Amino acid sequence: MAGNKCAVFLVLLTFTRTLTGGDTDVSCIFMETCMLPCSSEGGTAVIHWFQQSAGNRFVHSFYEGKDQLGLQNQRFRGRTSLFSDQISSGNASLLLTKVEVQDEGRYKCYTSTENGIKESFINLKMDAPVHEVDIQREGNTLTCCSEGIYPEPKLTWSTSPPSNVNSKCNTRMQETEQHLYNISSSVTPSDSETDLTFSCTISTRRSKRSVTWPSTSSKQSNSGATVAGVIAAIVITGVVAAVGFMLYKRRKVQQEPQSTDSDSAYVSKCFMNYSMKTCLKIKPDVYNDSN
Repeated sequence: MAGNKCAVFLVLLTFTRTLTGGDTDVSCIFMETCMLPCSSEGGTAVIHWFQQSAGNRFVHSFYEGKDQLGLQNQRFRGRTSLFSDQISSGNASLLLTKVEVQDEGRYKCYTSTENGIKESFINLKMDAPVHEVDIQREGNTLTCCSEGIYPEPKLTWSTSPPSNVNSKCNTRMQETEQHLYNISSSVTPSDSETDLTFSCTISTRRSKRSVTWPSTSSKQSNSGATVAGVIAAIVITGVVAAVGFMLYKRRKVQQEPQSTDSDSAYVSKCFMNYSMKTCLKIKPDVYNDSN
């Protein structure tokens, strides 16, 4: 009986409570720094971080008052750190730099202090947002594209006024060595659709970008070209009219000698309307006779 009491006593002495929290979702941006939150019961702590979804890879360990990285997986070398000055107050969060697609998954944070053991689970979701969408036109075909996206993006076409353009598009997806996605889609408008405004939208779970064709700048450029063309046409018309008027006056002057006026009357009338040089060209004998 005494032996059983001792056994029960020993079990009570060695019992420590283990707290397990629910999963926490964290979104990280490709090649940026991300914090995976975790807290301990405070005091002197032993901390272990694992990438559970990849077979419990060692990510980071801390005990005996310092980082212990001997078992750290090669993929995480030089990319992890803790808040060392805050560990005693219960902060066991992990900083992960230059986040990659392969870092995505479920992580486990294990902490042990004199106050108890705690396990937390974090789901890291990686995003490479859609930064830029470009539309190019080659012949009658429009091509929309974007690069370096994660997760796998969705591309849709639309028009104003609406049409069934999505049923005519040809979309291609390419995965890069970094496991990001490049996407492109081409559409060839029919003759009845050439005057429509086309919009291309590329989206993921957390980002979305759209671009239109023709763009506002090209519309403004076309409008400016139209105005310039109208002005040029007006100027050319004015020049042609002026030249025509001058030719008309010259012909009228050349016909003036047929007048039945006397020479003196002709001279008087001619000099009132034209220069002496012009009058003498028309009827030089008048000047000679007067001399």
